Amino acid sequence: MNTARISSRRPIFRCLNAPLRRAPKPQYRNISREPTLPKSRAEAEALFKKTKHGVEPDLNKVSVHRAEALRRAYYVRRRNWLALGAAMSMIAPMILVRIWDVPLEEKKDEEDGKDKEPKSRGVLDLIRPRPTHTESPRAATDSFQGKKVVVAAGDKIIATPEGTDNPSVSDPNAIELVPTGTSHVPYFPRTIDLPTATGPEGVRDDAQYTLIGLGIRTVSFLSIQVYVVGLYVKTQDLSAFQNHLINIVNPTASALIPGEKDDLRKALLDPEKSEQIWSTLLSKQGTGSISMALRVVPTRGTDFKHLQDGWMRGIASRTDEVRRKQQELLRQQATEERKISLPKPVDESEFSDESFGLAMKEFKGLFQGRGKAPKGSIILLTRDKVGVLGAYYQPITKTDKSEKAGELSRLGEIRDERVSRLMWQLYFSGKNVSSEDARKRIADGCIQLVERPVGTVEGMVQ
Repeated sequence: MNTARISSRRPIFRCLNAPLRRAPKPQYRNISREPTLPKSRAEAEALFKKTKHGVEPDLNKVSVHRAEALRRAYYVRRRNWLALGAAMSMIAPMILVRIWDVPLEEKKDEEDGKDKEPKSRGVLDLIRPRPTHTESPRAATDSFQGKKVVVAAGDKIIATPEGTDNPSVSDPNAIELVPTGTSHVPYFPRTIDLPTATGPEGVRDDAQYTLIGLGIRTVSFLSIQVYVVGLYVKTQDLSAFQNHLINIVNPTASALIPGEKDDLRKALLDPEKSEQIWSTLLSKQGTGSISMALRVVPTRGTDFKHLQDGWMRGIASRTDEVRRKQQELLRQQATEERKISLPKPVDESEFSDESFGLAMKEFKGLFQGRGKAPKGSIILLTRDKVGVLGAYYQPITKTDKSEKAGELSRLGEIRDERVSRLMWQLYFSGKNVSSEDARKRIADGCIQLVERPVGTVEGMVQ
């Protein structure tokens, strides 16, 4: 036998002639190698099954890879529909709240000087009815603390007792109101009376405070309303408040012109300048000091602990900001003097001493165990001329026909002026404030004050 022929039969040469491997054929279930068409309708229906998504092939009659593709396609469709539903549930409320146009107020007929008959606003009349005009024959549909809300002469909204004929702002029982912009708490009074220490003996007597401006505090990207806050200044101190605002722009003027008013508005809204303005105002002593008050009214049911936690977090962020700025200033001074700044074992700042910590504990104790603060109840925070913080609470009692304000009760006071100063700066100065809406509208109220000469506003109020 030929030697070359014998060697070609060895395995080492035989593997070179091995056939190529091919991909495995797909496996089939219950399908014969020779497919045949169904001969009857019953046999055709047996190959398919009806589901809620339509007619689908029976998984036992198709290949494994097709069954996996069908299952995956089903879950992909389900995921897409769920994602679309979740997106629409978030977008729809934003469209209704922000994009839906509110009907404009009816304009007066200038030709004959008479008001046109107000048109129906549909659902808005049920949510927030219009105040009743004094000459209007329809029944009153709005009330404020048990009094009927009407529109008096000069388009001023007032609250008067039932049965009052020809009500006006000068009536002793009338309360002038200011719209807030929310239907949950529709109005704030133009003036309020608060107990204030007077005389050298500190005898407490009621003093009148005038509203400068108000705003709504909102949280989250959905702008959920929490409460309405308004700034009141003691009517006797309005001239000092005016003088301080005017001196920011023009120390020699008694009122500001349009260009100067724009400069003042920008300064009140600027993070750095607003902090300097309010720090100077709140640090004044003697005749230049001012008594003020914050009026907080929840727009929905809450509790004192929730309000206390918000104020405590805000004050803590303010003290941290002051500490950070002080450390940056020390590092800058050390760099300019070419000295090595070593870390100190104890943080030395305005708010790091033990007395301030005790004052914050007292502030926290003012609201502990107070329970609920229902919608419409009133929390008042006052700041006198020496910086003492006072806290008051006025509940709202519901009657058969309307709501009535209860008796004003005193919660306590904090004598450390740093606490009240931080509370005021929490709303009106700095980069991040508790209510940007309140800061803007209070700045607008300050601009209205500086339009008049110093010493004329308190006479108009009284």
